[in-house]
Amino acid sequence: METETMDASFYMRLALQMAEAARGQTGVNPVVGCVVVKQGRIVGIGTHLKRGTEHAEVHAIRMAGGEAEGSTVYVTLEPCSYYGRTPPCADLLIQSKVAKVVVACLDPNPQVAGKGIEKLRSRGIEVETGVLQEEAAALNEPFNKYIVSGLPFVTLKTACTLDGKIASRTGDSKWITNEKSRAFVHVLRHRHQAIMVGSGTVLADDPSLTTRLEVEALQPIRIVVDSMLRSPENAKIFDGQSRTIVLTTDEAPRDKAERLTGKGVEVVATGQGPHVDLRMAMKLLGEREIGSILLEGGGRLNGAMLENRLVDVCRLFFAPKIIGGREAPGSFAFEGFERMSDALKLERIRVESFGDDVCITGYPVYGPY
Repeated sequence: METETMDASFYMRLALQMAEAARGQTGVNPVVGCVVVKQGRIVGIGTHLKRGTEHAEVHAIRMAGGEAEGSTVYVTLEPCSYYGRTPPCADLLIQSKVAKVVVACLDPNPQVAGKGIEKLRSRGIEVETGVLQEEAAALNEPFNKYIVSGLPFVTLKTACTLDGKIASRTGDSKWITNEKSRAFVHVLRHRHQAIMVGSGTVLADDPSLTTRLEVEALQPIRIVVDSMLRSPENAKIFDGQSRTIVLTTDEAPRDKAERLTGKGVEVVATGQGPHVDLRMAMKLLGEREIGSILLEGGGRLNGAMLENRLVDVCRLFFAPKIIGGREAPGSFAFEGFERMSDALKLERIRVESFGDDVCITGYPVYGPY
């Protein structure tokens, strides 16, 4: 058994663990953890808990009190340097007279992007960067994309048999994967701002699209891609329990759109049709400050999102089952490629086991247009 050494990574790992615990609850803001150390003792800890509230450094410095002076601060993301909804954290660290700041990764926000570190150094504070940088960046993938592009980070999740089927030829899909896999999917729902399906899923399964965990969980925004508003008005997603957005087209029946709006549903047109313009849809969702989406669509929606290069990471759950069936739906339904050498590849592969299920996580590699 290896013994962990007491270097900068020791305290940074604690800061990362605190940031990890808040995943899903900061909206389009990043998750950040902070640890304040003075003379070999942890004197303050903090994490960013909610958008618009105090940042991690504020909580940690407040806990440290007078002991913040001369301390070393470990923070997973570069301290902010501008006035937003809260004052700059870089200014707070300067005012607290800390001796050193250890930063995991720089803030990609153009309003910061190194300016926080520059401000600290200009006031004589020693700054070290890059400690557990990859781990810190991985925690904030949605934020890193959204703050630069204004588009949501999309996680595609499917559950299928070994022969790639998401349902039997009769449409039965309960349950493909085991309880451990399904429980983890609810964790993923908790960590994403929104969950998105197509109208076919609503018609076939009438899902609630809620997060169900053993403890209280965050409920995601529910998004349905429905070009002609085929989803029944009495569907569970229209129960008013959480915010619901329907992405549709100008061809959809106006009277039904008005009735859904009357039920509190946000109906968003994305072009003339006949299909939802997915690229426009992602832009409109980004403008509504939705920074992360868990895509749990059927084969057609999954395929269309991949064709439009809108998927950032795939999480593919495989159950040790073979269902067969020529008409049984698969995980991806799109035109496809003529040659195997042109197939869409995934990189940075990670394989995890959930009981006897296997989950393969990978990032799509999109070639040139």
